[in-house]
Amino acid sequence: MGRFCMLSSFRIILLALLALSLAGCGGEKSQPARQHMLVKTEVVQLQPWQTVIRLTGDVQARVSTELSFRVSGRVTERLVDVGAHVNAGDVLARIDPTEQQADLAGSQAAVAAAEAQLRVAKANFERQKSLIDKGFTTRVAFDQAQESLRTAEGSLETAKAQLGNATDALSYTELRASASGIITARNIEVGQVAQAAQSAYTLAEDGARDAVIDVYESIFLTPWEGRSAKLTLLSDPSVTAMATPREISPTVDPKSGSVRVKMSIIDPPPAMTLGSVVVAEGRSKPVQRIVVPWSALTSDANGPAVWVVDPQSHAVSLKSIVVQTYETNSVVVANGLAPGDRVVTEGGKLLRPAQVVTYDGVNA
Repeated sequence: MGRFCMLSSFRIILLALLALSLAGCGGEKSQPARQHMLVKTEVVQLQPWQTVIRLTGDVQARVSTELSFRVSGRVTERLVDVGAHVNAGDVLARIDPTEQQADLAGSQAAVAAAEAQLRVAKANFERQKSLIDKGFTTRVAFDQAQESLRTAEGSLETAKAQLGNATDALSYTELRASASGIITARNIEVGQVAQAAQSAYTLAEDGARDAVIDVYESIFLTPWEGRSAKLTLLSDPSVTAMATPREISPTVDPKSGSVRVKMSIIDPPPAMTLGSVVVAEGRSKPVQRIVVPWSALTSDANGPAVWVVDPQSHAVSLKSIVVQTYETNSVVVANGLAPGDRVVTEGGKLLRPAQVVTYDGVNA
């Protein structure tokens, strides 16, 4: 009886294994074939490409002058402030003229005294001249009178020169604008003792205007198209002008690592006032490059890569590329792709090497 039970159990196990084997064979035959991945592709070609550089700067006067008193003194009046427009000759500030007025009075007195001495010397010379003609005086007395006359004339000229200096010094107690323009800085206050040649005001003269821009040094390694750049007013993009480089700093700013470039604005519109922020746009010379959408970019062990479709087998493979620059919606390829390569632009995230794909109805 036990032997019969063991045989029955064995038969049951064999039947179960046979059923599982048949079920597995049937499952393999019924499994559907793997479908091809549907992707979007693009055949890449060389096309003209330009680098567009946009940098911000501000509008400054071509000529900016530091105005200062020529004499020292205490500031008594300050007549203009920053932002004021002044005309040539306008009085900007005054200092206490007491010292200069005293010097002027002394110079005037010295001139009066020199004139009196000259009159005496001239009368004495005329008398000696008439006496020597008649033989009533000596040659020595005549020569002394002539020398005194020349000395008196020289003293008068010296006194007049000193009077002129004193007059000028008195006029220097008033600081006047050297040209028409706008006051952009002020460095004095009423009651302050201003030293001669100390900057009191900064005057941005009317006339030519420059766009001053700090650029990074590597920009000079790129060959640019033309010599002009387009300026756009940041606060109002409809206001534009053209500008050409006028001055390039020969040194790099150690703090910012940038180079200062001054660009002459051609016919600046009225809206581009001093201090206005502008955007300068320049373009490099066109070069032939392959440009792919950013969605085509992936990576491999070496870095950036794209999926390339084989035209015969329609299988994909990863191809390493060298990216020249990344733009807003595209990637500029410097090396790695050739014209005519078909690149996967969408659907590449789920691909694997050698996978056959479907695109544009091909291999559907």
